[in-house]
Amino acid sequence: MTEELLRAPAEVKYAEELAWLESVDDGPKPFSWRLSPKMVRLFILGSERADGLDREIGQKWFGDRSFVERAIVTLASDRGLLLIGDPGTGKSWLAELLSAAICRNSTLVVQGTAGTTEDHIKYSWNVSMVIAKGQSRDSMIPSPIMTAMEQGVIGRFEELTRSTSDVQDALISILSEKYVSIPELDDDNIVFAKPGFSIIATANSRDKGVNDLSSALKRRFNFVKIPVVSNKKSETEIVRYRTEELLRRHQIELDVPPTLLDILLQSFADLRKAAASAGSDDEKLESALSTAEQIGVLEDAILHSQFFGDKTLRAATLASSLVGSLVRRQPEDLAIFNKYLHGVVEPRAKKDGGDWDGFLDGGRQAISTLS
Repeated sequence: MTEELLRAPAEVKYAEELAWLESVDDGPKPFSWRLSPKMVRLFILGSERADGLDREIGQKWFGDRSFVERAIVTLASDRGLLLIGDPGTGKSWLAELLSAAICRNSTLVVQGTAGTTEDHIKYSWNVSMVIAKGQSRDSMIPSPIMTAMEQGVIGRFEELTRSTSDVQDALISILSEKYVSIPELDDDNIVFAKPGFSIIATANSRDKGVNDLSSALKRRFNFVKIPVVSNKKSETEIVRYRTEELLRRHQIELDVPPTLLDILLQSFADLRKAAASAGSDDEKLESALSTAEQIGVLEDAILHSQFFGDKTLRAATLASSLVGSLVRRQPEDLAIFNKYLHGVVEPRAKKDGGDWDGFLDGGRQAISTLS
């Protein structure tokens, strides 16, 4: 089934693994959870020899163990969980894995935008049915959040601070009272949340000031801040894991040389350092330089090598993908990359040679093409 989907949700992708974990799980389970908290953590972070399992469970989210444990404890207490952090830190992926492990459904999602309305988190109406038969529960279209309430599972709200204050305020009563009133109906006009219902929301820390959360709404969430991955070993593991998934999905047989992976990681580290010391926004790239963007650059380079190259990933192709993916403003971003190539990559290529020479040439070619 997963081969027929462009992107299978976690509960489908890991269905067999989740079923096996549930079959051997003898731990206490809050509410209607499918797995115990320990098994939820194990599913997300992977198994260790001390767990004593008959099979190995792979790690799916790379980050501090304490973040995952705090998130699980929050959901077990039926409080709302807010995952906050910079773009590309894996907030949405962690939310999806938590939902998949706890209730086998990660698809009850509301995407927060400026156009999100209260209907998106409560309910709307099937107009043709209302005209034909009037307003009733049958003619009501429940939102993903209301569906989660009725089923006693996890509802997700992506980019909470992107939605307006009216929408955010509508969440307060849901998180506090655990029910939604339907004033248009005379009977059966309240939807109560069943045990197990909770909300996992995500917020981009770069969106601070777009639509700030009220104090009342903040009190109804437990905050878990997901930091940018700064540990080189962890970042390498994430990029390698995602790259292997990419190659399997596209059925590509291609080796990513460790030296090129090191160059990709080092280039991002260099650009982050330059951004941190920049005096103004014009002196740093618009890109967040996240791990997710690293994966995007590598994916672009791999696909270009596969379709338009000799099916061998080369440093020049990697540099071209780096410039092409991260240059979003002209001429500001081009000037920053030009400075980086001349001030950092060129001296490194003269000193170390090897793939850094190809990386320098590819970067220069990409810049001249965009200039």
